Amino acid sequence: MTTMIGYLRVSTEEQATSGLGLEAQRDTIQRYAVAHDWDVVWYEDAGLSAKSLARPQLQAALDRLGVPLKRRDVDGIVVAKLDRLSRSVVDFAGVLDLARARKWALVAIDLGVDTSTPTGELVANVMMSVAQWERRVIGERTSAAMQAAKRAGRHMGRYSTLPEATGARLLELRAVHSLAATADGLNAEGLTTATGQPWTENSVCKVHKRIGS
Repeated sequence: MTTMIGYLRVSTEEQATSGLGLEAQRDTIQRYAVAHDWDVVWYEDAGLSAKSLARPQLQAALDRLGVPLKRRDVDGIVVAKLDRLSRSVVDFAGVLDLARARKWALVAIDLGVDTSTPTGELVANVMMSVAQWERRVIGERTSAAMQAAKRAGRHMGRYSTLPEATGARLLELRAVHSLAATADGLNAEGLTTATGQPWTENSVCKVHKRIGS
């Protein structure tokens, strides 16, 4: 029987404490494993972002997958969503190289792909590249809008201390989500307001009015 590493990650201490998101990921992976007749061993990084691969349990999982094929007791790693593993194209490409070199599979359930196949690997690469491109484009637009506002003499208020990447992510989420869902999304990713506070509907609304008009 195939044995896969089920990798779980959430990005904030609140989620680490409450378990929000972890059980949903576990349930998705477990149901997928049952359908494919897999055994699953679990690795979990709670309260850590995906900005880098420097996460204890992910590194432990990769070390286990790095054992020579004849002595390896797992066949690959499965995540409920690709961004649970990485948000960086560079980091993800490195993981793909490891998978190819060591002959283990990376499965991202949300995309319906399995990187042990050429098609699955292609789709995963394209999705990661598009996601990073979108974030960069939004970041550039936000930066340009802020500079234009400054030249026009508009008061930027406290947003001047808000990282541009956070503003860009807010715009990205707000384009498809409600104020409440946007606040939840920002908090889930470990992003804070300019004053270091959790996001609320009100703070999302104020910042969105400043940078999204």
